[in-house]
Amino acid sequence: MGLRGVALAAALAFPAAGQAAGSPDVAALQVALHARGTYVGTVDGVLGPTTTRAVARFQARAGLTPDGVAGPLTRRALGRLGRPTLGSRTLRFGAVGADVAALQFALAWQGSPSGVFDGRFGPRLRAAVRRFQSARGLPVDGIAGAATFAALRLPVSPLAGRFARPAVGPVVSGFGPRERQFHEGVDIAGSPGSTVSATSPGRVAFAGWAAGGYGFLVVIAHGGGVRTLYAHLSSVTVALGSRVRSGSLVGLMGATGHATGPHLHFEVRVRGLAVDPRPLLGA
Repeated sequence: MGLRGVALAAALAFPAAGQAAGSPDVAALQVALHARGTYVGTVDGVLGPTTTRAVARFQARAGLTPDGVAGPLTRRALGRLGRPTLGSRTLRFGAVGADVAALQFALAWQGSPSGVFDGRFGPRLRAAVRRFQSARGLPVDGIAGAATFAALRLPVSPLAGRFARPAVGPVVSGFGPRERQFHEGVDIAGSPGSTVSATSPGRVAFAGWAAGGYGFLVVIAHGGGVRTLYAHLSSVTVALGSRVRSGSLVGLMGATGHATGPHLHFEVRVRGLAVDPRPLLGA
């Protein structure tokens, strides 16, 4: 079915540690530990054995009791990336700290990632804040203050509707953290040249070579601010502005752009923010 009239609430709440989305505070700790060379895992916001061991290794190097608990002394020893907590100050271009890393992580789960989680407020994070503010109806200034923090904490209803599957094959990489960055869609494996189809009726808003590692890309606008993206195609079979139906051929699977092998990178965006496609695909 189409997704016209789709309902979307304001934003995701800050996830707590142990939930699927992870904790921004734990993610910030992982970023700080990575900068100190003791954490090499994915920045996922999960306080598990890998993170605890990394804390203990850092504590031992810093001359602290290696208990694996990141208390005030450990945070202070981590330096600029060890504190403060998210929401304790207004964040703007040039800021560095644990709160910046936490903001990067929280925004990524809201569908507005800013590249590498590094705890530094640079141009990409400013653009991500502005994108989030615009989607949530806030003043767009690229500065994360009380209104932006409040919007990040608001509960949301899930995106309503259902998509047809865009390609035949298993999902080999999901929506969420990937090493020190964030994967904004899902990857569906398949053979080179296999068909890629529109998941819902709409209009082709982009068709061609795209920057940012997408390679050959098709973007379809479905109404209600909803768009789907089909990336790494070997070829594009639709024209800009054309209308498509659910199941219409839009391209052939390939490995163009930043891809290590043939697969479809598929995204769903609502008002410019990425959402997890898997529930919409019945996955």
